[in-house]
Amino acid sequence: MGEQITGAQSLVKSLELVGVEVMFGIPGGAILPAYDPIFDSKIRHILVRHEQGAGHAATGYAQVTGKVGVCIATSGPGATNLVTPLADAQMDSVPIVAITGQVPGPAIGTDAFQEADIRGVTMPITKHNYLITNPDDIPRAIAEAFYIAGSGRPGPVLVDIAKDALQRMTEFKYPQSVSLLGYKPQTEPDSQSIRDAAALIAQSKKPVFYVGGGVIKANASAELIKLAELVGAPVVTTLMARGAFPDSHAQNLGMPGMHGTVAAVTSLQKADLLITLGARFDDRVTGKLSSFAVNAKVIHADIDPAEIGKNRYADVAIIGDLKESIRALIPAVDAELKKSKPDLETWWRQMNSLRSTYPLGYNEPDDGSVSPQYVIERIGAITGPDAIYVAGVGQHQMWASQFIKYEKPRTWLNSGGLGTMGYAVPAAMGAKVGAPKTPVWAIDGDGCFQMTNQELVTCSLNNIPIKVAIINNESLGMVRQWQSLFYQGRYSNTDLHSKRVPDFAKLAEAMGCVGLRCESKGDVDRIIKEANAINDAPVVVDFNVHRDAMVWPMVAAGTSNDEILIAREMAPDWDSQEL
Repeated sequence: MGEQITGAQSLVKSLELVGVEVMFGIPGGAILPAYDPIFDSKIRHILVRHEQGAGHAATGYAQVTGKVGVCIATSGPGATNLVTPLADAQMDSVPIVAITGQVPGPAIGTDAFQEADIRGVTMPITKHNYLITNPDDIPRAIAEAFYIAGSGRPGPVLVDIAKDALQRMTEFKYPQSVSLLGYKPQTEPDSQSIRDAAALIAQSKKPVFYVGGGVIKANASAELIKLAELVGAPVVTTLMARGAFPDSHAQNLGMPGMHGTVAAVTSLQKADLLITLGARFDDRVTGKLSSFAVNAKVIHADIDPAEIGKNRYADVAIIGDLKESIRALIPAVDAELKKSKPDLETWWRQMNSLRSTYPLGYNEPDDGSVSPQYVIERIGAITGPDAIYVAGVGQHQMWASQFIKYEKPRTWLNSGGLGTMGYAVPAAMGAKVGAPKTPVWAIDGDGCFQMTNQELVTCSLNNIPIKVAIINNESLGMVRQWQSLFYQGRYSNTDLHSKRVPDFAKLAEAMGCVGLRCESKGDVDRIIKEANAINDAPVVVDFNVHRDAMVWPMVAAGTSNDEILIAREMAPDWDSQEL
């Protein structure tokens, strides 16, 4: 008979064997048995201040390192507080494993104290989930959970374990291998699909690389650069793919979508071929789907077969790991282009004309107040492309995606699919834990910051010196922008009064951070440099910025990308562009 240990010891031992280095969590009654062996474990446990913070921190850690992030919570409200980060990770394909305690097996279904059917609740927002009532099943469930989360299209997995399963004795047997019936991610692309795609690329006169976050997940940036340079076509990188292809590269037209560059949006609209790599034809990119890229054929390469044809018909589907798929495309495309290479000069002349005519920019405020775009641009310019930038959701997120230059993958983190306010501070915390020697800036809004700023206490106590820029326009800025444009300036419940209450610098000091305030353009550079020089404590900078700055360009929700607005009521004159 093998070694007899408790289910809780089995859980911690399994986590150690699967390679977990850090986890973010809060104990409570149902999960408490697991916290006793955690006390003796070499795994670093970071005690957060709210379970939502644990979930987003696990996500930030996973996005920076490429490893599976781990969060842990108790039953009932502890578990339900993880729902938002699980949904967020599902939408953005982030590998995390959430471990939750559950009431004892005999009490399940009786509405016991702190009971919630978290498996049922999270079924639609996890890649897979488990309810474990037998301690013998714990090692297998943990091994499978990490395999499922990190393989194929990554995503969140929840393991819910009954309290009595943690307390009972079990013989520890960790599985030597994981094999799941019905779950066999296809990593190697079909050779015929590769040949078909190469043939389409060689015939195309207006090709565009439509690059999504899957390229970063697959660590395929180097391969992408080779393929893009071979073809010579424009490249656009979605919100989730910023950094997958260097901003400084001449072929990069920027970000497409609702707040993308005119050149990027138009390149997709007018293309005859979309070379779609790890992107999912999201509504924020396509605008009104029926009017999106109507003359384009589509090559769609993705690890997830469910994405092929979901929103847009694919003329050629390449299912497989993107690194392998792009590697296979390079020689196939090279062979086709040696036979006949299309002339892309006219296409590039049109795109370069758009790029120079409609560059990203912003107007300085008339009242002498600080431009939020300027603040974010300077943070990026002073701190540089080796740093990690994490954004909340709203105007500051879009400006951070537009005005910071990204040269490398895994340097830009944000909540893309779910659009979770409050993401930035805990995700930046997780990112800093994953990359402790790299500067990490959270670019946050005053609205977002007030949702999860308590995790700065966690940062202070655990030597996690992140930097937070609060882009304080005392508003729910993106909602206010929509009210300005579509609701006749009727600002219903978007005024936060946050230049008066709270005092963010004092709040930061109370949480063990350095609190700074910037109220004039002349002080912006000095204060950013001051924040960058402080590396023994978290830093919070309250940037008081102009209230009515707007994010441009903009494609209004539900409209065609052809109706892109450069500024209020200003759409480009497409007829004069000869596209």
